[in-house]
Amino acid sequence: MKKEGMDQYLDDNKAVERLLKEWLKYDKIVVAYDFDNTVYDFHHEGYTYDDVTCLLREADQLGAHLIVFTASPVSNYPFIEEYLKVNNIPFHSINENPSFIPIEEGRKIYFNILLDDRAGLSSAYEILKKVVNTIKIKRGV
Repeated sequence: MKKEGMDQYLDDNKAVERLLKEWLKYDKIVVAYDFDNTVYDFHHEGYTYDDVTCLLREADQLGAHLIVFTASPVSNYPFIEEYLKVNNIPFHSINENPSFIPIEEGRKIYFNILLDDRAGLSSAYEILKKVVNTIKIKRGV
């Protein structure tokens, strides 16, 4: 039933329901996350991003596919990869679609949710956290 004047995914609870439904249906989701100021302190202001990196580790352990989605040039990828490995921040690729997604062309990376300091990080974090916690309960983790 459609409600007039209501865009359902502006409601975080609906976004949680949708993400959870996708994870349960496909047994995984694709989480894209930005590098600068989402998991890395680009401006060297002393931020650690511990909450985000902890959530990424939890999602990874539950089978989520993690993509670093960054505007950094390809020449920065070796630094990004090294930083992520040294800091135990999981990732499966940088700016590349997962092989199990049947997308052959296009500039946009496929994801079920995006964690990005410039794209509503707080809301996306809370949505993903709720879904991760629900998946953990359902799996008895």
